[in-house]
Amino acid sequence: MCRLFGFRSIIASQVHSSLLAAENALGTQSNAHPDGWGVAFYLQGAPHVTRSPQTALGDHLFHRLSGVVSSETVLAHVRKATQGDLGVLNCHPFQHGRWVFAHNGDIPNFAERKPRLLEQVEPSLKRFILGDTDSEVFFHLLLGKIAERYPLNERHRTDEVIDAMRDTIGLIRDICDDPSSTGSDDSRGCLLTAMVTDGDVMVSVHGGKELFLSTYKTRCSDRDACGSLSPECEAPSQSGRVNHCIVSSEPLQGENVWNELRPGEIIGVDHAMRVTRAHLDGRNLALIQ
Repeated sequence: MCRLFGFRSIIASQVHSSLLAAENALGTQSNAHPDGWGVAFYLQGAPHVTRSPQTALGDHLFHRLSGVVSSETVLAHVRKATQGDLGVLNCHPFQHGRWVFAHNGDIPNFAERKPRLLEQVEPSLKRFILGDTDSEVFFHLLLGKIAERYPLNERHRTDEVIDAMRDTIGLIRDICDDPSSTGSDDSRGCLLTAMVTDGDVMVSVHGGKELFLSTYKTRCSDRDACGSLSPECEAPSQSGRVNHCIVSSEPLQGENVWNELRPGEIIGVDHAMRVTRAHLDGRNLALIQ
């Protein structure tokens, strides 16, 4: 399986530590996930996406990019292939306009289920599927559900994107999950852990593969120099607003305090850094304290 990293911050921040410098940074994780990497970051509202089929830790481009990325929104991925050939078209994150998406998981028997899934993709979006992964079909199904709420090039509310993610995962499971399998609704059949962002809204879902959330630190090492320091930087938010929100496939060493998401949990953060915690079953949950 793959590894995901999503970052939203009130100020443009460097993510070199998370991508490369920390003991278990995303680049280090690529030793066990060697089939490609991708990093998306936003500048002035526009996504910049770099992808490569090389192993991240051994790719000089990944090292170079990790050292220069500074953004309010970053989404990164290292791949361990389950569906699709090894090649740049199958590397995550995938992009359509302002939207960027990455997936950690698997749709079993995808080849035989792909025609039924493609029937559900919005016709105007289908021609943009260039690779042969289950993840890219997942993304384009999600884009169609988002577009049902509001045009893709317009600003979306967090709840709209969360509802679109629920609908998409429900659709995929209706088509692809094995009804004879046992286990919870959140873990049987398809593994659909994913992240999507348009640079303002970011939504992450635990669809069967682990995710961890951090919205504050034990003590910020930049507290004496940062002009945006607030109580939410070093303690759980009382207002629902945060200064940073990180979602990762595993906790990263350092100052951040991590909470493990449960299967089916969804974390959304909007342009104003308001955090929403919800569930695939339709519930809205209290913020993690």
